[in-house]
Amino acid sequence: MATTEMTRPDATAEDFRAEAAAWLADNFPQSLVGKENLLAAIEGESKPDPEVAAWKRAMGEKGWGTPTWPVAYGGGGLDAKQARILQEEMARINAWNPIGGMGVMMLGPTLLEFASEEQKQRYIPPICRGEIRWCQGYSEPGAGSDLASLQTKCEDKGDHWLINGQKTWTSGGQWADWCFALVRTDTSKKHEGISFILLDMKSPGVEVKPIKMISGASPFCETFFTDVKVPKDQIVGEIGNGWTIGKRLLQHERTNLSGGGRMGRGAGPSLADIARKYVGVDDEGRIADADLRGRIIKHEMEARAFQATARRVTAEAKSGSLSLASSILKNVGARITQERAELTLEIMGMNGLGWEGEGFHPLELGTTRGWLWGKAVTIYGGTTEIQNNVIAKRILGMLDHQ
Repeated sequence: MATTEMTRPDATAEDFRAEAAAWLADNFPQSLVGKENLLAAIEGESKPDPEVAAWKRAMGEKGWGTPTWPVAYGGGGLDAKQARILQEEMARINAWNPIGGMGVMMLGPTLLEFASEEQKQRYIPPICRGEIRWCQGYSEPGAGSDLASLQTKCEDKGDHWLINGQKTWTSGGQWADWCFALVRTDTSKKHEGISFILLDMKSPGVEVKPIKMISGASPFCETFFTDVKVPKDQIVGEIGNGWTIGKRLLQHERTNLSGGGRMGRGAGPSLADIARKYVGVDDEGRIADADLRGRIIKHEMEARAFQATARRVTAEAKSGSLSLASSILKNVGARITQERAELTLEIMGMNGLGWEGEGFHPLELGTTRGWLWGKAVTIYGGTTEIQNNVIAKRILGMLDHQ
C-alpha cells in the first residue's frame, strides 16, 4: 500500500504540501476539471472515461481517495492536518476525489469500528481503490420511519444464512456489486433481533427493480430476496447487534449527506460565477442585482460556516464517540442544498427550467435535474421530521407527554 513522506516523525507540513502538490500535478490531468459527477455513485456512469479511470486508479493506489483511513487497509494514513492540506492542494488545481459512494460514506467507517480483522482486510481495500460499488438494504415497504419494524428474515441454516424479504429505496441497487443490509435473525425481539449482514448482489435469488423519479433518473430501486444464501462469516459484529451497528452507519450517512463528505459539497461554478454570467455586473464588477448579491453572500456565509461545523463533527466522529449532531447537520444541510438549487434556478431564469433541446447548455439541463433530484434530500437518510424528533428527544431532552 502506498504511503506518504509525511508519516515520518521529522517531516513537516511544508514537506507534505510540496509532496502533495507535486503528486497531484503529475497525476491529475487538467482536462478533468469540472467533470466530477457527484451523483454517479447512485445514478450510474453514462460511459467509461479512460482519464477518469486512470485518475481513480492513481488515487486508489496512493490511498488518498480515503486519506485518513489506515494504510493497513488501503487508506492514506494521513492525520487531520495532512488531510486538510491535501484537500487545499486539490482545491487549488480544481482536482476532485474520484473515489466515493456508499462504501466510503457509510460502510467503510462502520467496518473500521465493528468488523473483524478478517472482514476489514477483505472488504475495506476494494473500497479504498474504488473497485466495489455498495448499496444499502435498510428501508422496507412497512419499515421506513420505524426502521426497527423491518421483517426481512435471515434464517440460520447451519452452514449458511437464508434471506427472504424485500427492501425499497435501495439507492443504486441496479449497479451495485454488494449490499450491506439490516435483517431479522430473531422474530421474538424487535431491536435485539436485528443483525447487520453483507451480501453479494449477484447471488441467486436477488432481484432489483428500478424506480423512476421526477428528475428522470432511476437511482432508487425495489430489491427482492428469495431464498438467498449468504456465507456465515458475512454477519458483521455479533448476531443481534445490528441495530447498534445500523444506527452508527446512519450517523456517517447523515453527516456525509449533509456536508461532511463528497455528496454534501457543491460542484461546478459558484453562485457568484453563475450570477455574473446570467445577471451581469455593474461598473464596479459586482453582480448587478444588489438584492440577489446580498442573498448570495448570505447563502455562502451559511454554507461555509456549515461546512466548517460538518468537518469538525466528522473529525470528532473518528474518535469513536457517537454524535447526535448528525441529525442537526442532516436537516441544516438539506435546507442549504435546496436553497442553493432554488437560487441557481432564479439566477438562470428561463434557462434554468429546460429539460432538453439545443437551446440549453448542459450545465442548465443539469441544474434542472439537480433541482428536482434535490427535493429528496429532506427524505432520504432519515426524514426531516424524524431528525426533529431525534433532536427534541435525545439532544434537547424533551419527552412525549400525553
